Amino acid sequence: MATRIHITQLRPGMRIEKLDCSWFATPFFRHRMAVTSMEQVEQLKACGVETLEISGELEADSPTTEEGSQESAESIEPSSVLTAPPEPTGIPFEEELPAAKLVYTAAKNVIEEAMLDVRMGRDINMDAVNQVVSEMADSVLRNPDALTSLSRLKHFDEYTFFHSVNTSLLALSLGRNLGIDETRLHQLGVGTLLHDIGKTQIPLEILNKPGKYEAQEFEIMKQHVMRGAEVLSRTTGLTDNYLKPALEHHERVDGTGYPYQRQKSELSQFGMMAAVVDIYDAITSDRCYHKAKPAHEALQFLYLISQKGHLEHMLVQRFIQVVGVYPVGSIVRLNTGEVAVVSRINRPTPLEPVVIVVKSAGNTIVSHPETVDLAQIEGPTRRSIVAVTDPVSTGINPTVYLDQEPS
Repeated sequence: MATRIHITQLRPGMRIEKLDCSWFATPFFRHRMAVTSMEQVEQLKACGVETLEISGELEADSPTTEEGSQESAESIEPSSVLTAPPEPTGIPFEEELPAAKLVYTAAKNVIEEAMLDVRMGRDINMDAVNQVVSEMADSVLRNPDALTSLSRLKHFDEYTFFHSVNTSLLALSLGRNLGIDETRLHQLGVGTLLHDIGKTQIPLEILNKPGKYEAQEFEIMKQHVMRGAEVLSRTTGLTDNYLKPALEHHERVDGTGYPYQRQKSELSQFGMMAAVVDIYDAITSDRCYHKAKPAHEALQFLYLISQKGHLEHMLVQRFIQVVGVYPVGSIVRLNTGEVAVVSRINRPTPLEPVVIVVKSAGNTIVSHPETVDLAQIEGPTRRSIVAVTDPVSTGINPTVYLDQEPS
């Protein structure tokens, strides 16, 4: 038997059967779930959930007011309470995007130069690194979506450089969402930009091998973690916070990672954040040994392995909030039969992003792609997303449309 309750009556231990809105409007990817923390309750509130159905009957002593909800929340351990995400500063996406593109290119050049310096036995130019990370952090603080949208930029033959930049910008956006202060945000940005610096110490024939590694080769490849930490520990001005992403981005909270098989209690916040964004960018990139997953599938994969205990579940949920239910570059099918590319997320209405319509209902490429804000359409002609599709099956390269200015 299911019982309908108000969101203020929801408590850990209850099992949700049905919400008054789509599950895709929330950070959760399941149609039913057991509530394990008040943080999940607050997330559902933030998504606009007001009423829901739970399994069984409501206990008589369950609070029925918002006041009761606050009293219960006070018993949560301080470590589980997160600072609310900072409000956007008001700079529009379109205004910030040109600056974001410039800093993205600069960051790619800086990490490429840093890796060359380390490979040649020279010191890292930390002035250049600090400068470009400051510019990246400033962009994220002005408008987090502009720089984050560029994480779709990936070049097969320069994977390591683009992966380093994408990992850093995604970590900065996640850090902003978590309310991390500017000093630590800068440390996080530098640490994640340099997290793979140890790959410069791996033989090129292994690093660039066009196929899966043999067991012995993989053991050598795993050495990039310790090699990177050694390089950074010798770099003037870098404290432990800067080193954590390099040292811990392959650790897992259940102790199954490497190099030390550390568990959650032994890991830093920066290390656990780096693990989430590192995996996301890696599996959404084409490599010689695997095809890139669409962003939506990658988020579902992250959510699944966090449920299994490999990644910090709360960080994965917050990361999904950062990149959106339909990340930039996703190929979606609309209720009209048209196919579109997601060009921007709408944070107040995550199910209604801005899209570029690229195929008609008749499955033909349109000559003049149309930009549509799904949140702004009302009435019988309202468009909405009904499915996420594979770029390969649709024959659409989203970058072609995202890098131009459709009408």
